[in-house]
Amino acid sequence: MRIQPSDQLVLDHVAAREAAIIGRAVDWSNISSGSRNTGGLVMMLDRLEAEIARLPAEAQRIATGPSTSVGDDGAVRTEAHADALKVVARPDAPIQIVLTGHYDTVFPAGSGFQTVSVRSDGALNGPGIADMKGGISVMLAALEAFETHPERERVGWTVLLSPDEEIGSPASAPLLAELGARGHIGMTYEPALADGTLAGARKGSGNYHLIVSGKAAHAGRAFHEGANAVAGAAILAARLHALNGLREGVTVNVAKISGGGALNVVADNAVVRFNVRVPDKAASEWIEAAVREIAADPPLPGLTLQLHGGMTRAPKPMDASQTALFEAVRDTGALLGQTLAWKPSGGVCEGNNLHAAGLPNVDTLGVLGGDIHSDQEFAWPASFVDRAQLSALILCRIASGEIDALKLKSLRLETM
Repeated sequence: MRIQPSDQLVLDHVAAREAAIIGRAVDWSNISSGSRNTGGLVMMLDRLEAEIARLPAEAQRIATGPSTSVGDDGAVRTEAHADALKVVARPDAPIQIVLTGHYDTVFPAGSGFQTVSVRSDGALNGPGIADMKGGISVMLAALEAFETHPERERVGWTVLLSPDEEIGSPASAPLLAELGARGHIGMTYEPALADGTLAGARKGSGNYHLIVSGKAAHAGRAFHEGANAVAGAAILAARLHALNGLREGVTVNVAKISGGGALNVVADNAVVRFNVRVPDKAASEWIEAAVREIAADPPLPGLTLQLHGGMTRAPKPMDASQTALFEAVRDTGALLGQTLAWKPSGGVCEGNNLHAAGLPNVDTLGVLGGDIHSDQEFAWPASFVDRAQLSALILCRIASGEIDALKLKSLRLETM
């Protein structure tokens, strides 16, 4: 295997735009766009649309549906979400690639972490610079370069940029499922580890909110007339925590208990919030049944329970299609002098959704960085060109048939 002259021109296109690729990611990271920051998300959409206009593709905003959320008071509310951005080129081409990313971050409006700076070691430190505004810039750079390739007509592609990945993709999940079912290979731009390692197998994840309703009473004069929801929530949290260790690879994290009020009032409401991680489908079914059994058994007289939420992302094992795709990506990286490896991850992302819909995918094609979801988040500037060149060469090799997208899709369908 070697890099063809036409491929080298694509790689040179990426290299020539290094400053712009990094610069727009920095500009985007200076826009506060937490998952529930509507104004910031709309501003990001405007900026993304302007940048995408340079591509020979059709872009449109896709309205997302509402989701439900549970307040700390136990009230169930309907929550609206910003639009997704869908970009399509050559939808009738024989090979279809799905590229996904998210333009929301975990940092809310008013967060003290709002701008990008350069560390003393040269790393960029900023909100979303790795996760994943840097990744979006890398994705677009690869597509811009690939559109100069003479065999581009064999490959169509669809980009989906979602507004809600950091809260579990409640609104964009149907869009991901639809694209995953239609595409042949998926490419998602979560950051790789700081040394370039990719995420291989991923666990599945579920988010739950268990509402505990009781009866208020004066804690002194009528204590026994009440039903203490906070006390019940504590017992339920202990029952949930006790599920840890009962099945290999399954974890239950009780993240928060909220509710109650004045010290002299028996609490009549509480909410237990928890996350589960599972290694495979059988474990997913087991934990769902265990959670529902706990949620059907009020721990104290007078309490009622309502369970909300569920499994939001299915496990993503290293099946035959994933293994073959990762080997192809590794070989592509070797042509560029990049040594690529992968390892399992307990984290989840849109790659889980795409795999569940039947799409083999690599979901850590973004920049090299670390400390995401904290004010120490960073990305290495040199990785922007390297990773964009990796994606661009993957696309070139798909177009030439060196990476057999149709075979990879067939392998995935055989395991469903």
